[in-house]
Amino acid sequence: MIVLALDTAGADCSAALFSSTEGRVLSCVTETLGKGHAERLMDILDRALAEAGLELSAVERIAVTVGPGSFTGIRVGVAAARGLGLALGVEVRGISTLSVLAEEARKRGKAGDFVVAIDARRDEVYFQHFPHGEPLLLSVSEARERVKGLDVDVIGSARPLLVDGAVSEGPDRYPAGIIAQLAVSGDNLPPKPLYLRGADAKPQMGFAVTRL
Repeated sequence: MIVLALDTAGADCSAALFSSTEGRVLSCVTETLGKGHAERLMDILDRALAEAGLELSAVERIAVTVGPGSFTGIRVGVAAARGLGLALGVEVRGISTLSVLAEEARKRGKAGDFVVAIDARRDEVYFQHFPHGEPLLLSVSEARERVKGLDVDVIGSARPLLVDGAVSEGPDRYPAGIIAQLAVSGDNLPPKPLYLRGADAKPQMGFAVTRL
């Protein structure tokens, strides 16, 4: 099975093709953008297909990061994945960014329980205790207390906020090849945004115009 993976949940804009039959990533194209994912995603997808020597029609499943992460970026990726899935008539699966970081850690040899923590800004953290915890949005102080109580290692961009003496390793990145593999072997989510925090922009109340 050929799986197309898309990621626009963070600073990167990525597309990868994975063959479950061969058990390998056929191609992966990533650009670090920060903003402008919508303008670049289709070109990145075309480059990934060309690198793999495949047509879009070869794709049999689509995987996309659904968050937590950039509010706008997540919407771009999910909308693209669902549109492509509808056009191709294939299944679309959502992949948590926290699960991607956890799987990457396991591939590096991490075993047992651990916490994945993403810096959510505003003195908050996206937090999940693996392998069985649920994704949460916590204040830094609450997350620190939970880590102390669990007595486990912490990975992710929020590690310096939760572990005394820890040094930042840069922003979180979600390898598209791992996203594709999780769509075959992991626990997947519906292809809709996983928002743990509400949107910044909210409709104003009290200014509605009466319709005649």
